[in-house]
Amino acid sequence: MKLKWMLPVLLITLTAAAQMSSIMEQFMQVMETSMTKMDKGMAAAPMTGDVDHDFATMMMPHHEGAIDMAKAELSYGKDPVMRRLAEEIIVDQQSEIDAMNLWLSKKH
Repeated sequence: MKLKWMLPVLLITLTAAAQMSSIMEQFMQVMETSMTKMDKGMAAAPMTGDVDHDFATMMMPHHEGAIDMAKAELSYGKDPVMRRLAEEIIVDQQSEIDAMNLWLSKKH
């Protein structure tokens, strides 16, 4: 008798575990892609020997990576505190990218 209700519960549990594993795999793939993109962008940043310029050109892909990671949190995360932090990261990092772009456009 117990077996009749245990089997559906077991199947539901296994299905949920598989879905969670799939979500985690998707999240990790997004994070890996964003970090690879960030690393490549930082390595490809045009260096001039001007510390301020070089700092700005390397920080922009770094900030873009943070934005991509925050977007992954919003896509896959559930915790309201972490989701709010991710939203703030997107706004703050984009604002800083805009400021660096503005500085670079006036400097060079």
